[in-house]
Amino acid sequence: MKTFRDLIIWQKAMILVTNCYSISRGLPKEEQFGLISQIRRCSVSIPSNIAEGFDRGTNKDYHRFLTMSLGSLFEFQTQVEIAYNLEYISNEKFNQLYEDSRELERILTSFINKVKETL
Repeated sequence: MKTFRDLIIWQKAMILVTNCYSISRGLPKEEQFGLISQIRRCSVSIPSNIAEGFDRGTNKDYHRFLTMSLGSLFEFQTQVEIAYNLEYISNEKFNQLYEDSRELERILTSFINKVKETL
């Protein structure tokens, strides 16, 4: 593996961010500085932490950044569900984001556990 871009978890996280931005465009304008901003920031944080931790030098540091990424993913899931509960996004769009985020959660959790074994 040469760069963080080779990681499936980073690639899937980037797809999630792209989908998030696309879907969040349809949220009410009054949420621009609220829910839209929060959803976008935590979604961007997921691949960003994966990338930042990739070349930190130690697996302990990498593990820490991966767990921060997982925390951002959980924050993302919560905020998407809030948007759904407020009927800002359709059932179809919610299910797409939720299923994509759950798949990323499973892969990321597995990767975190593998890195943790090397500590």
